[in-house]
Amino acid sequence: MGACFLHGLPKSHSLPRRPGRWSKDPRRACESLIMRIRPIYLFYLFLLLLAFPAARSLAQRPKISNGPQATVLRDTDLYVSPNTGAARLTTVGAGRELAVDERNGPWVRVFANTDVQDNNAPDAPVFGPNDAATPVSGWMQAGVVVGADTPKGDLILFGQAATEEVAAGQPHAAQGTAQAAERLYQRVADFFPRSPLAPEAAWRSADIAWQLAKADVFSLPSAHEKQSYLREGIDETAMRKLEKTYPNSRWSDLAAWDMLDNKICGDWQGSTQCPEKEAKLYEQYAHDHPDSSKTPQALFEAAYRQGVLKDMYTANAQKKRAQEAEADAIQTASVLESKYAQSDYAARVAALVYKLQADIPIYGTDR
Repeated sequence: MGACFLHGLPKSHSLPRRPGRWSKDPRRACESLIMRIRPIYLFYLFLLLLAFPAARSLAQRPKISNGPQATVLRDTDLYVSPNTGAARLTTVGAGRELAVDERNGPWVRVFANTDVQDNNAPDAPVFGPNDAATPVSGWMQAGVVVGADTPKGDLILFGQAATEEVAAGQPHAAQGTAQAAERLYQRVADFFPRSPLAPEAAWRSADIAWQLAKADVFSLPSAHEKQSYLREGIDETAMRKLEKTYPNSRWSDLAAWDMLDNKICGDWQGSTQCPEKEAKLYEQYAHDHPDSSKTPQALFEAAYRQGVLKDMYTANAQKKRAQEAEADAIQTASVLESKYAQSDYAARVAALVYKLQADIPIYGTDR
């Protein structure tokens, strides 16, 4: 066993004593063992050499500063030094997170999360609560930077976000305007959680992201499938967070309304199953959220689907079920008209009931 230690081998790799020539020549036994295990050591050494460049790359990545949190009001260039003549590193998009590390007159040195190229790989995630970002350090002009320590910073960020949101709704809006509004609203909620604007900002950020994702989802061929589970689901993370952070509030009511998009059918394909299901979903929403601004609309949507069922059952010669569906629609309409008489939906449901009672078809006339 001592001979093995002379060769630099641990005890665990020394040969046990056993009868025969190996026990008589321990040096030869150790040399034989070395020859057998050498390929294993070489293999592990090869793996370490492969991992070294990756580890070195990770070590060279800039670390995020612990300085004050901030963002920029508009797309802003980042330079290697505090000079507009210096080399430009990248552009930091409006609403992107950054940390202020140093100040130099009208310039600030920041660590910023910047825009990156879209990942078009087949297995890349389609939706997420935040855009992908890579931290980078550099200098930018201080005038566009608004941080958690900026006086009236919550009001400033909310106002700029609202401006971007309005611009996004205009014809021929610049690309990325809606995303900028989403990020700026989110910074209000992140930097100023105690601000009276924080709940509304968090909701608007989540809703803009939801509507953008919804537009993508419902533009796909799978959106025409009857069953909701046959299409891509919209990420509910931000909406669930709103419900948890602001329970029994206007914002949780609105979050629950948006999430109905993941439950409704695509194309009904003439089946009674979908309007039956959706009428119940909207009635349940109205029951669970009586004070929501969306409740009048929910009751109207339920009454409309009950009216549609009347037409479908009539076409299928199911007279009794058609009468029941009409009665359900009239009952739902009466609740809407009595509780939310000032809503436009009260007038709309009155027109719907008139057509039902006059046997005027309401399903298929807009297709």
